[in-house]
Amino acid sequence: MNIGIPNEVSVEERRVALTPVGVYALTNEGHTVYVEKGAGESCGFSDQEFLEVGAELVFSHEEVFLRSDLIVKVEPPIEDEVAFLESGNMLFSFLNLGIMRKPVIDLLNKNGVTALGYEFTEQPDGTLPILIAMSEIAGGLLPQIAGRFLESNVGGRGIALAGVAGIPPANVVILGAGTVGFTAASAFAALGAQVLIMDRNIDRLREVTRLLGKRISTSIVTPLLVERAARFADVLVGAVLIHGSKTPHLISKELVKEMKPGAVSIDVAIDQGGCIETSRPTTLSSPVFVEDGVIHYCVPNITASVARTASHALNNSILPWIMQVSRIGLEKVFQKYSCLRKGAYFYRGHATSKSLAELFELEYTDLQSQLPQ
Repeated sequence: MNIGIPNEVSVEERRVALTPVGVYALTNEGHTVYVEKGAGESCGFSDQEFLEVGAELVFSHEEVFLRSDLIVKVEPPIEDEVAFLESGNMLFSFLNLGIMRKPVIDLLNKNGVTALGYEFTEQPDGTLPILIAMSEIAGGLLPQIAGRFLESNVGGRGIALAGVAGIPPANVVILGAGTVGFTAASAFAALGAQVLIMDRNIDRLREVTRLLGKRISTSIVTPLLVERAARFADVLVGAVLIHGSKTPHLISKELVKEMKPGAVSIDVAIDQGGCIETSRPTTLSSPVFVEDGVIHYCVPNITASVARTASHALNNSILPWIMQVSRIGLEKVFQKYSCLRKGAYFYRGHATSKSLAELFELEYTDLQSQLPQ
């Protein structure tokens, strides 16, 4: 199989989907891996490292797409990239449903591409095997992000997360007890912050309490309780994920106006549309804006700030699936693994994700019915 790793063209995306370790695993089994020149430089992997493990270096974006059966990316494709793809080509990447543009979706559909979104893959027990690694990294980064923007010199409340003797710590409210929320709660609590984590699922809150003990407080999500929590928060983290769908707004514009001046809002769900109504995507070089006195951090690709770590983690998560596809073919992989079937949002020109089909007004087709029997 011919596998392509292009340069990422999204704004300030520094990760690469496969590292030299992953490339070697593929070339060692006889597959051809095309790596665009410079694809790994921003996360510390030189062209020479890819060459040493058997990759073939190509010198244009178009060439990677035209030579490859399977394109492995980090960020969703743009229109110019999809234009290079045709029926029979495969594309693996994040989809970022909340900020995906309809012309890209329409072109993927028209060109008959088979496309898989990393965040759509789901195991029978509900876990998200590829997304989880990025979520763990993002959750661990949140305290250092929050601490930076709470500082007085950037307009924050001028408080420390941990507090000191005689002075209480910062109040951190986390909406969502999934991987991001749990990891963030653990990291904030370890620094001494006062943490409240909220979720609709009481069983998940019991699990969080069992794992983290009395270091944190938990609460179910109801409109009244969310309003109360947002008003006293020094740091508000939106870590809500509705699998395969855009995220609902749990924090309204009106409620943001009632938050503390200089409070920090971090909407990790921004790549799925955001769970705070005033959120809008920002970038790593210009990560915040202020609205109604609240500092908003809404970077969709948070983990690109630690691009080398994130690239290793993404490689480890997707490599086993790519190895399976390269060994037995995509159709057999879809038949064998429900996880990958759920991750497919297009199959040869058919929209195979219900939520995507509804959002972009496409005809939905059940993937199982399209696979060879």
